[in-house]
Amino acid sequence: MRIIWYLLYNIFYYPALYALVLISPFLNEKIRISIQDRKNLFSNLEKDLSKIDRKKKSIWVHSSSMGEFEQAKPIIEKIKSEKDVNIIVTFFSPSGYRNSLKYPYADVICYMPFDIPKHAEKFLEMIDPVLAIFMRYDIWPNMIWQLKNKKIPFFIVDATMRNNNKRYLPVIKNFHKHIYSCAEKILAVSENDVKNFLMFGVNPERIKAVGDTRFDRVYQKSLQAKEKKLFREGIFEGKKILVLGSTWESDEEVIFPAVTNLLKYDKDVVVIIVPHEPTLIHLEKIENYFYKKYKTIRFSFMNNYNNEQIIIVDSIGILLTLYYYADVAYVGGSFKQIHNVLEPAVYGIPVIYGPKHENSQEAIKLREIGGGLVIHNKKSAYKTLRKLFSDELYRKNIGQICGKFVRDNIGASESIVKEIYSFL
Repeated sequence: MRIIWYLLYNIFYYPALYALVLISPFLNEKIRISIQDRKNLFSNLEKDLSKIDRKKKSIWVHSSSMGEFEQAKPIIEKIKSEKDVNIIVTFFSPSGYRNSLKYPYADVICYMPFDIPKHAEKFLEMIDPVLAIFMRYDIWPNMIWQLKNKKIPFFIVDATMRNNNKRYLPVIKNFHKHIYSCAEKILAVSENDVKNFLMFGVNPERIKAVGDTRFDRVYQKSLQAKEKKLFREGIFEGKKILVLGSTWESDEEVIFPAVTNLLKYDKDVVVIIVPHEPTLIHLEKIENYFYKKYKTIRFSFMNNYNNEQIIIVDSIGILLTLYYYADVAYVGGSFKQIHNVLEPAVYGIPVIYGPKHENSQEAIKLREIGGGLVIHNKKSAYKTLRKLFSDELYRKNIGQICGKFVRDNIGASESIVKEIYSFL
């Protein structure tokens, strides 16, 4: 049956790939960059491999993009601290690849080649890994079949499988059954994920629930964040801080009116707004909203801070550190698709978000245990904020739930690394 799926997959994949290449000049920038960057993939890889000690064993870690790579980092860093091996890191997306080129714990960083059999075979011959690790869900059939042919074990790590996944559809299910059966280990996030993978006929001895490395990573980053000094000492003394993290306009339409009302009654609140896309137009729109109501200042001008109640962040990459200063956090995207709720929760503060959070198992769980507070409109947003900022005991109790949730789920990386070592 595998040969049939191999033929069917490639009958569809080849024309689709060539069509994509042909029309790429008319597509978005991300697709164009992805195709352009891969033109010299093998020659660049050959140069990079010549710079490392090939006598060492090599472990290949693949992530689709930056988000999945963040989950891989605790695993990579633990291995590098304990074993003298090469780590080969690949990405599918240009954002992950380009933003990770200076990652110090990887010996080689490159793209995953497009999923063509001869490219997959050449890639594996060049890197010669003793083990392949695919993060979360980005798996490529031809590459997996080549790994199987070469008897190179591969793991799927931080694996998830939702109850309503389309992979359960009859024909698609049979296809994925043959893919997952090639995995030496599927290290799932939860017991529910294990149950769902077993529906594909996965050998029960090859799958287990070990937790989610996102908890480990966010905890690591929170410790590092505490060492950073984004604001001068004592600048917020006597103040209560609300961080609005990674907001879109759909968030701002709901949360900004609530913030305006909150500040009328609580002069000790300082609001730090972190727009998801801090473009000049977006920054000016936020400033115009609060104009004449409250004084605002951009983060890049904080040297001139004069007790402004609204700070608008015009930088990227500092959100997790900003949450360190917060007493309460709102997580953006939650009126379309929520962002990371663990980043504020790790600091033991209440986490607020909107109704569109079903894509996040952590947001669902936080809501169930009482640490995540869901708002639906301007009225519920104001009511939630007013309660949190007027009742210190309530605020601290909610925050403790969030902090405990993160701490209780740390440790997946250690379990995963133990499984990896058994194959070295």
